Amino acid sequence: MDMQPIVQDDNDIRLHIVQRREGEAADAVLRGVGADALVLLLTQAELDDAARLRHWLPETLAAEVSAMRERGQFAALLGQAEALPTLGLLPCRSLLLSGLGRAAAGADAWRDAGVYAARAALARGLARLALPLPRVADGAAGAVTGTAADAAAVPVRERVHALAEGLLLGGCRMPSYAAAARPPQPALREIALIADRAEFAAPGGGSIAAALAQPLEAARAFAVATQYARDLTNVPGNMLVPDTLAREAARVAARYGMACTVLDEAAIVSHGMGGLHAVGKGSANPPRMISIRYQGTDAWDNVTGLVGKGITFDTGGISLKKPDGMEEMISDMGGAAVLLGLLHAIGRLKPRINLIVVIPTAENMPSGTAFKPGDVIRMMSGHTVEIINTDAEGRVVLGDGVCYAKQLGAERIVDVATLTGAVLVSFADVATGAVANDEALQREVVDAAKRAGEKVWPFPNYPEYHDMLASDVADIKNATSRDRWAGSITGGLFIGYFAGETPWLHLDTGGTAWLWNERGTEPKGGTGAMVRTLAHWLCRTEETE
Repeated sequence: MDMQPIVQDDNDIRLHIVQRREGEAADAVLRGVGADALVLLLTQAELDDAARLRHWLPETLAAEVSAMRERGQFAALLGQAEALPTLGLLPCRSLLLSGLGRAAAGADAWRDAGVYAARAALARGLARLALPLPRVADGAAGAVTGTAADAAAVPVRERVHALAEGLLLGGCRMPSYAAAARPPQPALREIALIADRAEFAAPGGGSIAAALAQPLEAARAFAVATQYARDLTNVPGNMLVPDTLAREAARVAARYGMACTVLDEAAIVSHGMGGLHAVGKGSANPPRMISIRYQGTDAWDNVTGLVGKGITFDTGGISLKKPDGMEEMISDMGGAAVLLGLLHAIGRLKPRINLIVVIPTAENMPSGTAFKPGDVIRMMSGHTVEIINTDAEGRVVLGDGVCYAKQLGAERIVDVATLTGAVLVSFADVATGAVANDEALQREVVDAAKRAGEKVWPFPNYPEYHDMLASDVADIKNATSRDRWAGSITGGLFIGYFAGETPWLHLDTGGTAWLWNERGTEPKGGTGAMVRTLAHWLCRTEETE
């Protein structure tokens, strides 16, 4: 089996902590780091604090930064990043400013400011950065193991994690397949995070670098996982078919010593996976069912199941989509990309959990062998499904995926899928929709999303929505009536039908997995939405930090 990666699955940016001793001059610290730029992350309050600016800048540069504020060039707003030459006043060629917003900036602001700073550095060809860690609260020293004097402040380690994550993600570019020669693009190579001994305290007066090693390791794992999911989502459909995705899943599993099983089209039929078989049979590229097992405890119990939609291209099948924008359907395997990306975080951090990952993958194509509206198919569970719309295929393959995960031992299940366009009507491309049969599970994942800086909003799960899926000729139908009311809710509840009594949560990334244009800290194309949420949920970073 060819084990070459489809996309890069590591991050080459060196990220490390440098400790500034009390009384040590800024020049000496910067000279020791050898940076191209000093990066200052500033709140609006700090921008107005001349003494704070002079803590790192000579009088002339500090005055120029204040003048930039007066001229309206830089107000330390979140999302603002500006650069100016140091003109030999510092032992680096540039000063880069990135705004943190209001005075009490939290972890999300640190992450976002990191993204904007890294992007600004890339745009200016700055390969090596020195970035003093921002103060946690005005006038307060931050304990690396606890909180600042401000009772509402987020623990320092959580903020450092968020900042490092943002810097690593902001320092990445979308790969290109262009054959024409292009000027080489400078890469971000190294970031030194400078911890001022006067502002940060390590336990027992020890090394700040050692105290922050774990959040930096977690941040790198989360960033690698997210960037991998983004890049995999962006792979063109002719380069990523179900068998290719299965080979890539096997490669990722092998890298971390996880067991991987791939069922081909014959095995899919013999296992009774009628949903996946029906969706995939219209394509020249046959379907695959992928499962990956991670065992982090001595006994195989308390198993969490994750199921990801792996439709490598979706034409809609016989219920053909409109051609405008159909190229986005390379992203219809975004759920699978999230889970394979997540395995990079799991494999690096090795949480003490047991996990089964299931990815049903197929192409949804129109042909003489494709499934049709009006068909009745039998699922792995034995239930029958009336096909109303072949463009509602993701839920059909996920029904078999959920059933397979239960067979492999899953005691709770979360599925991730670019399931519906209807979720865009509710949330645009801003938030991921959720629907569940277990409020406690839903609450855990929504809380993890808040820590990750990702937006998830639950839908209701009322009996009337289940009734909309009732069929006259089968156990359930795969789409509601012509008006498509509550499309995101009923699409999710179709999958939940196959979860039965098993605690289950559905995440609809139909609006968040892909963006047509860069927006804020999110890139154009694949976003990797929900990688960090699931990583926070499964790796429980707040407990280890």
